[in-house]
Amino acid sequence: MTKAWLGLGANLHEPAQQLRQALTKIQAVEGVEVLRTSSFYSTPPWGDENQDDFINAATQVETSLDPLALLHAMQSIEQAMGRQRKGRRWGPRLIDIDLLLYGDEQLLTDELELPHPRMHERAFVLVPLAELEPGLEIPGQGGIEKLLKQLDCSDIHPVGKHVQPSAP
Repeated sequence: MTKAWLGLGANLHEPAQQLRQALTKIQAVEGVEVLRTSSFYSTPPWGDENQDDFINAATQVETSLDPLALLHAMQSIEQAMGRQRKGRRWGPRLIDIDLLLYGDEQLLTDELELPHPRMHERAFVLVPLAELEPGLEIPGQGGIEKLLKQLDCSDIHPVGKHVQPSAP
């Protein structure tokens, strides 16, 4: 079993509810157990700023799936929830589930890069991760606390604690 970290985000159709639904679906994936989930955070859009704020969270899972199988399982959840991958890059979305870290593995393929290639630049990813694991080391980037000091986190605010879903 390997510990992995996922980043979740949404800014359409009751985004907090979209995250809760995604977490329930993640817990139902065979070979994946949700260990803990951060608070939900209101965060400004990144990249394409002409859209509503997001709700973001991080969750730690333990999995027997390899990294690509875990990625595909998360993409299947996104698709089942109505995520459409065409359209504006960094645009509005119903749900986004990113595989951020898979153990301390570093991987670069056409389909997957670990750690997530831009996570160290994104306060909306690091703030929820730091809530759960303040001493977390991002392979190739350094400690999460050091990385957060380099980012503007002033517009990121908790909007409530998530309640873990029950095992299916």
